[in-house]
Amino acid sequence: MTSSFLQLEQAAAMRGCVLAYGHFTTIHPGHIRYLRHARSLGQELVVALIGDGPADQTRRYPFRQPERAEALSMLGLADAVLLLQGDELELAIEYLQPAVLVLGTELEGSQRMQQPLALMRSQGGSVQFHAGDVTYASADLLNNSERDLLQRRREQFQASCCRQNLNRAELLASMEAWPETRLIVLGDTIVDQYAACEAIGMSAEAPVVVVRELANRNFIGAAAVVAAHIHALGAQCDLVSVVGNDSTGDLVQQELNAHGIGDGLSRDPSRPTTFKKRYMVENQKLFRVSRLEQHNLDSEIEEQVITRLEELAPHARGIVVSDFVYGVVTPKVLKVVQKLARCHGLMLFGDLQCSSQVGSISRFQNFSLLCPNERELRLALQDKESGLESLSQKLLEDSKCERLVVKLAAEGFIAYDRDAEGTVITQPFPALSVNPLDVAGAGDSLLAVMATGLASGQAMMSTAALACCMASLAVETMGNTPISADALRNNLEEVLQP
Repeated sequence: MTSSFLQLEQAAAMRGCVLAYGHFTTIHPGHIRYLRHARSLGQELVVALIGDGPADQTRRYPFRQPERAEALSMLGLADAVLLLQGDELELAIEYLQPAVLVLGTELEGSQRMQQPLALMRSQGGSVQFHAGDVTYASADLLNNSERDLLQRRREQFQASCCRQNLNRAELLASMEAWPETRLIVLGDTIVDQYAACEAIGMSAEAPVVVVRELANRNFIGAAAVVAAHIHALGAQCDLVSVVGNDSTGDLVQQELNAHGIGDGLSRDPSRPTTFKKRYMVENQKLFRVSRLEQHNLDSEIEEQVITRLEELAPHARGIVVSDFVYGVVTPKVLKVVQKLARCHGLMLFGDLQCSSQVGSISRFQNFSLLCPNERELRLALQDKESGLESLSQKLLEDSKCERLVVKLAAEGFIAYDRDAEGTVITQPFPALSVNPLDVAGAGDSLLAVMATGLASGQAMMSTAALACCMASLAVETMGNTPISADALRNNLEEVLQP
């Protein structure tokens, strides 16, 4: 279903509808959630689309009203798109007499909404403020075949690239500068073990599933695999991290040597190397067992980490902080990182994972790029109600970071950049993998590409397009396997036609 386009004088035909409203500069998953909620409230949905406005304001936005209207229509969620000349919400309410007006939560309490709300009440209609239901998974496969969904995602990716004037040849050419880039990766190191099992049945003694372990394989993870990805992409990389004085730490050392990654490991006898074991039957993970310590480094080990950072910083273009909140990135270490960035003109790239730990991405101030997922974004701002757009803008402002990637799991991610005048530019990118084999590590691969691309001088949106392809490769294999530049090039050539 595509939407029809209405002028104000034609609006009477849709009286009693549900009315949504906005500018919809660049449609992203947050808008889709909002519109789906509005769609569920009645038989007919009309979206009142704000006009382009004065010429000086129009220059702030990359897409004019006809383009925005077409994008809304293609979503298939609205029955009609009402094309406003400017911002005449009151006139739209007067002509349509909607049963329900649905507004984004960012407009709640807004002074300019007082008159439209009073008009709705006088006409007997109701008003809802809604940001769309927050979900961290997708049900798309219930309603679409995998083949059709994959084709749709690729079309969305191509449309995203088109909106940003990106073409395949330029994206491939931009990767040629990566080998000249040197990065430092700082953070926690994890060893992930995957145990392949055979299901035997249920225990007769208790309601417990019984499995027999067939084989296992170890993968380096967290900061270590970010470093491995960066090296596999062709850039130069040093890892600064802490492992235990144990055989698992020896395994990490061997893997780093095999990948040709500069060694900045410190050994801490007081804490074992963080180790996570996942038990699997076929492709289904049953449960995970973690062996770890979460206390901050003691002063001696902390000084070793700082000394290594100070030695490496003059030779690098940026520092990638991969913080799993297991104690390596202490407040003192983070202060040193920020000081080194100022002294040597380094870019800073930050990702903080707090799925089962206590942490906040907002501790990373004045970074070049932050990469939280939606849950981490909401935790950092202590806000479970607001829409994605207002939350992202707030984090950009509070953290004073230059750029932002908000990861949305099965919905892909949204990239935020700034133009020469400091205006925030937004572009969503879809998840190109429809039925992923293993989502663990997708964020690590995305961080690796974003840091490598931006540190090499590549533009934000072209780097984000490559990161979108990278993440789709990462989830197609079991375990954290470094992805090469050739694999990334091949995937880009497949999904983006010249």
